[in-house]
Parts: sequence; structure tokens; C-alpha cells
Amino acid sequence: MPRVGGKEVADQMASLRPETEVLYSSGYTNQDNKGMFLTGRLSPGTAHLQKPFTPVDLIRRVRDILAAKS
Repeated sequence: MPRVGGKEVADQMASLRPETEVLYSSGYTNQDNKGMFLTGRLSPGTAHLQKPFTPVDLIRRVRDILAAKS
């Protein structure tokens, strides 16, 4: 996104609808993704799905997130 990142969008959404679950997705390499967690941009345990992923991967990950919430 050219002007704002996913974390910022999620933070804005949380202020409006705190019950909304967020699944981050990234096309960065695994090494870059580790950096997102190590630098504090994302907290450990944050829901994340590495690109590329299949529709089945997405469904499975969303299902896991929702099941963990209930």
C-alpha cells in the first residue's frame, strides 16, 4: 500500500472495531518476516500467512485463527 502499511490499517481498524481479527500477509522472504517480529513491527504470535499461498492455505489459516478465538 503506497501511503500506509498493514499494521497501521489494522491499528486504525482496532480503534473502530476492536473485536476484528487480523491476518497479516507478506511477500517478503522468511528472513525479512523474522525481522518484522524482531524489530517490534509485529508482536510474536501475530497471525501471519506467507505469500505465495493457495486458497486452501488461506482458508485453513483463517479457520485456525477463528477456532483459537472460540
